[in-house]
Amino acid sequence: MNLDYQTPKGIALLRIMSGLLFLEHGTQKLLSFPGGERAGSALAFDNPGAFAGVIELICGLLITIGLFTRPAAFLASGTMAAAYFMAHAPQNFFPVNNGGDAAILYCFVFLCLVITGPGAWSVDGRGKRK
Repeated sequence: MNLDYQTPKGIALLRIMSGLLFLEHGTQKLLSFPGGERAGSALAFDNPGAFAGVIELICGLLITIGLFTRPAAFLASGTMAAAYFMAHAPQNFFPVNNGGDAAILYCFVFLCLVITGPGAWSVDGRGKRK
């Protein structure tokens, strides 16, 4: 059974859900929503989380709607790689112990989107319909 015709929809689902989850990190840091331990942490622009919060908010939104997907995913992937090596890796070698498994996963999901593109249901793809 050949399901290759479904691949763009699968990529779109991965893009939309990853983008929404990434966006949530940005809204928490910058807009204090949802509340929690890191709510409002980016409002003090003297910490590295401020830069990450801006990237998470803007790139998360762009990735979710599929606009400028490849550049947004590239920037988000690099941000997550930097976050892992700056914040998580120094704590412990193993990602499960240093809390960096989500950063690694985001990094590679976004890198995958750089390679594959946005898939179906994207603003980027609206002009390319046949």
